[in-house]
Amino acid sequence: MGLEKVVGAMRDNLTVRRVYGEPVEKDGVVVIPAARVIGGGGGGHGAEQDKEGEGGGFILAARPVGAYVLKGGEVRWVPAVDVTFLGAVFAITVAAIHRRRLSRRGSARSR
Repeated sequence: MGLEKVVGAMRDNLTVRRVYGEPVEKDGVVVIPAARVIGGGGGGHGAEQDKEGEGGGFILAARPVGAYVLKGGEVRWVPAVDVTFLGAVFAITVAAIHRRRLSRRGSARSR
């Protein structure tokens, strides 16, 4: 993929439409989903022994963060619950407590 194509693809993909989804309306309630979007890219051009080349690439990552809910003339933010993140925090906390208990038992036995 040439450098111009990479830059064009990045420009087309890194838009506000990636952050805010299409509004959904039902029974007088409008929900606008929102996401955290991160992207980056790079490329280059080079020549060596009568040969030229160019290339590049980019990455785009998105995670839901919540939604704006419009109802009765009022707007409120409803955060998304990231179950994967909460599970990881829970597992790390349990492991830290377990490790601490083991280290206390070991130091009590050596006394």
